[in-house]
Amino acid sequence: MSTVAVFDVGKTNVKLFAATAQGAILEELSAPNRVVDGPPYRHHDLAALEDWLLAGLAELGRRHAIEAVVACSHGSGGVLVEADGAALPMIDYEQDPPSGLAGDYAAMAGPFRERGSAVMLGSAHLARQMLWLERGWPEVFARAKAFLALPQYWAFRLSGVLASEVTSLAAQSHLWSGADARPARLVAERGWGRLLPPLRPAFETLGPLRPAIARRCGLRPDTRVVCGIHDSSANFYRYQAAGLQDLTVVSTGTWIVALTDHAGVDLDRETPGLSCNADVRGRPVPGMLTMGGREFASVVGEHAGPATRDALRRIVGSGTMALPSFGADDGLFPGTARRGHVRGPLAGDPSVRFTLGLLYAAMLANRCLRALPPSRTVVLDGGLVRDPLFGAILAALNPTARVLVNRDAHGTATGAALIAGHEARRGPAPLAVEAPDVSGLPDLPSYWSRWCDLSHPWSHAS
Repeated sequence: MSTVAVFDVGKTNVKLFAATAQGAILEELSAPNRVVDGPPYRHHDLAALEDWLLAGLAELGRRHAIEAVVACSHGSGGVLVEADGAALPMIDYEQDPPSGLAGDYAAMAGPFRERGSAVMLGSAHLARQMLWLERGWPEVFARAKAFLALPQYWAFRLSGVLASEVTSLAAQSHLWSGADARPARLVAERGWGRLLPPLRPAFETLGPLRPAIARRCGLRPDTRVVCGIHDSSANFYRYQAAGLQDLTVVSTGTWIVALTDHAGVDLDRETPGLSCNADVRGRPVPGMLTMGGREFASVVGEHAGPATRDALRRIVGSGTMALPSFGADDGLFPGTARRGHVRGPLAGDPSVRFTLGLLYAAMLANRCLRALPPSRTVVLDGGLVRDPLFGAILAALNPTARVLVNRDAHGTATGAALIAGHEARRGPAPLAVEAPDVSGLPDLPSYWSRWCDLSHPWSHAS
């Protein structure tokens, strides 16, 4: 049976999967995504990562008949490339840019419709990284051949083919207006169009492995290299491939990411957390973003789970609440950065702390859902759904939707593997989901209403 190798590049860790064409994970390898402090700035060690990738492909190739390789990645990684590799190191997106650049960038980035996301902290946007590289190393920038999002960088290193891809460009890069399915005006204004290769679909085969790489890894010389995809769009695609429509997907990890196939979102008006991604066909995918996993961790601290219905009833009955925001970012509530706190009679009770953190994360996820048009089907996945109460809370708060939980921990890899077989698929891809158990829950709608009232900055003084 032929196998797809999926290279999944996260901010903290990288993973290499062997998967079937139907998305079933057969094997997984993982390693830290190493960051080097400098010079010239904090950056990811691409050379070491490539050595690990090729060794991993060789290892998996000894046990599986690898037919295709596809990369997926977060949306804040890009590489300036010259003839055969990186022209400059890949910036760590949590690295602050030089003094003055952030203000200059904010002034030139354009309105929300052009950006498709807020202007976030650090060096999160590919356009801001390009501005930094252009100003800091003008001669290198001038002779560079391309600036590639991470999935397409790895496709380039494996195949030698330069390509851009819409889900990667639409993932808060500020290089693409997802609402209008075209490059952002900033690209033309800065003369950056020459650095963006022609668009190729995420599922398109760019070519075979470079011969030297095929020999080094012991893989067939005709092993396909697929263009690649943004990680959230890959996860969304797994549900599209299964035939779901009228759909919102809420994925939970470091970020809570909600994406919908609905139109009707006003993409001319910037609101907290709003984003506009794209699906594999280039269609706008409105969404919401908030760093819910880190907020959850801030509330939970060292307290272990699982969450319990008894603790949930006590929390709700007492009116105890975790209120935003615990991190350096305002998240969904302007003016709340670093003002997060717990209030109520059980604020100091360690026996309910994990349940309180999970409830808080569910409130943030529900806020994302309420900011998007209602969908007939809501699918929840990612790390937080491992606790059954997370899905139950959201199902209770959204009784008119069909709320489903997918407990598969490898959504991005599954979606990326399915991408590799997109053109050959003749029916819906398999999908295992379940409805949450909402029995024995307290009055969550009233709690939700009160939590919303208290989650605005002017309420924090009371």
